[in-house]
Amino acid sequence: MINSDDFTNRLKKVMEHHQLSASTFADKVGVQRSSISHILSGRNKPSLDFILKVTSEFKDVDIHWLLNGKGNFPKVEDATKSSTTTPSLFNSENTGNGKKIQRIVVFYVDGTFDEYQK
Repeated sequence: MINSDDFTNRLKKVMEHHQLSASTFADKVGVQRSSISHILSGRNKPSLDFILKVTSEFKDVDIHWLLNGKGNFPKVEDATKSSTTTPSLFNSENTGNGKKIQRIVVFYVDGTFDEYQK
């Protein structure tokens, strides 16, 4: 379970870093402005969909940092990882039906998850 106050502070840090107001941030992430207001006020907790939208829009936000405060912001890329290396599952010939995979999310027993995007 995430601590709502800590999450809110990290979300505000992202907004300040990118010099965005709450309404501009909502527009960039693709959520209603009231959703941001409710999360920032502590009325609502963020949904997984919201968190994924934030980390998809802002590549410098590490999902582990956003959820738990572990890691760095802005995200420090691992020099050993190549940005051109993607899992072979993203190749359309592997789906068998010509459809392209946009995102893969792996959920672990301990409640954590990893997201892979093309």
